[in-house]
Amino acid sequence: MSRYVFKLPDLGEGTVEAEIVGWRVKPGDVVAEDDVVVEVMTEKAAVEVPAPVSGRVVSTTGAPGDMVPVGAELIVLETEVASAGAAAAVASAGTVVAPARVGGGAGNGGAAPNAAPTAVRTARVATSPAIRRRAHEAGIDLRQVAGTGPNGRIVPKDLESYVARRVQPTPLRSPPKAVPAARPAAPAAPTEEIKVIGLRRLIAQRMSEAKRTIPHFAYVEELDITELESLRRHLNGRLPAGSPPLTYLPFLALGLIRVLREFPQCNAHYDAERGVIVRYSAVHLGIATQTPEGLKVPVVHDAQALSLWELAAAMRRVSEAARTNKAKREELTGSTITITSLGKLGGIASTPIINAPEVAIIGVNRAIERPLVIEAAIAIRLTMNLSSSFDHRFVDGYDAASMIQALKECLEHPATIFIPA
Repeated sequence: MSRYVFKLPDLGEGTVEAEIVGWRVKPGDVVAEDDVVVEVMTEKAAVEVPAPVSGRVVSTTGAPGDMVPVGAELIVLETEVASAGAAAAVASAGTVVAPARVGGGAGNGGAAPNAAPTAVRTARVATSPAIRRRAHEAGIDLRQVAGTGPNGRIVPKDLESYVARRVQPTPLRSPPKAVPAARPAAPAAPTEEIKVIGLRRLIAQRMSEAKRTIPHFAYVEELDITELESLRRHLNGRLPAGSPPLTYLPFLALGLIRVLREFPQCNAHYDAERGVIVRYSAVHLGIATQTPEGLKVPVVHDAQALSLWELAAAMRRVSEAARTNKAKREELTGSTITITSLGKLGGIASTPIINAPEVAIIGVNRAIERPLVIEAAIAIRLTMNLSSSFDHRFVDGYDAASMIQALKECLEHPATIFIPA
């Protein structure tokens, strides 16, 4: 037997340290080569770190929330001598650990310390992050689950079948005896402490930096979207049965793309290190999306090249991918301006925080019917507020207000969105 000390590898892109999000193994567990042993978070993404060799876990370094420098001891494994030699050869070849999606799923659970040895797969089990998480939470070793998918990949029905086989029928019991009177429940703990780690820590850090370093100029404008709603209903009525309906966001996106041609200073990044504003001709549209792990901003790249229907489909696709942890890395980076919506919780107005290094964010609030004066007569119209924030260092208040007014005109007269500029 030999001990193999595995150090945190270089995760690329200039990473010098990573935060431990969660261990997938504990001392005494047996792991196979390529099993995920720990999930870490860099400033760019969550990364699942696999075991370089097979063996038994002797010790781990760091708890969830701890920062570990690249090159520091991460985990010690007790291995066969031959495996240790093979691992050294791999390490010397400079193996690079590939990053996982932000908020990636859990890896395999190890065998119990005193369990009898069983035949295990030498390669990492092929399955989705969602199935890994379910298996980890249920204490299931995925190496014992037979996969029926392509190349032995474990699909949801395989895990469900395995769980069903493990469930033992409940034996018949004699009638229950009289239950004594219930005792008063113990008082609940007055407080609960939740450590801020992983994606939630990263969100908190970025929001704090954006609010602290960016002087936000907030601007709220009321829109009459009666005509837009009429067009939206008309187009949705022509869709095949079962098709997802159009929301307001694709129209907002098309209108925004149109007005950004006149206000390029709002479709930009501020590079603080170089002291440079980078204006973009293409619109890479960020879609603020609430997920179980926290707020993510998936991106529709080159949105200016898409039609209404293509844009609606792309926005749905990247948002769903973010919610289900299936978004590719490039789909979570590179936005040049962001739109955000609280949906039915939209309220009257909001003050969205800029998604740095961008310089503008456009938010929509709830649509409500209100009486308005139209040509000296009172009419019931459907209204909605746009709530926007701009980096006042680089976008003057006049320009910000002018852009929102131009966007208002597009949305109040939606036919103009589709007229070539």
